Amino acid sequence: MPQEVHSLYLDHHRWLQGWLRHKLGCAHQAADLAHDVFVRLLLRREPAPMREPRAYLTTVARGLLIDHWRRQDLERAWLEALAALPEPVSPSPEERQLAVELLLQIDAMLAGLRAPVRTAFLLAQLEGACYDDIASRLGVTRRSVERYVAEALFHCYSLRHAC
Repeated sequence: MPQEVHSLYLDHHRWLQGWLRHKLGCAHQAADLAHDVFVRLLLRREPAPMREPRAYLTTVARGLLIDHWRRQDLERAWLEALAALPEPVSPSPEERQLAVELLLQIDAMLAGLRAPVRTAFLLAQLEGACYDDIASRLGVTRRSVERYVAEALFHCYSLRHAC
């Protein structure tokens, strides 16, 4: 497997980096993401079919691009929220970085949930909405909301303790 990835790297890395540079508009970020694509391939347990290597590399790169853009959106939202705080309340750069990393972990955990489960969980946790209100907003029964929140909690707990 490492030899296959090495050959793939030699044959297609430059092309992939150019494709990513076009998408991102930044050579440094493109270089980082291009390397991340090949790291992903090295970490795979099973070799990927390589009939169309560029199509495959593009698919992997698109997933990493989505993660990259999601991270940028989270960081931007966090920085906007911080800018609204009065100066004495503003956290240190270290605290800001820890908060961004925590937000990314939470986002990754919630990304694996179905939309109604994620929505019910966020309404309960962030807005403090009661289950009856959530049920009304989602157009489902209270029992469904109870199952959704339990599913979300179990999902997050399972991911947190999988390592």
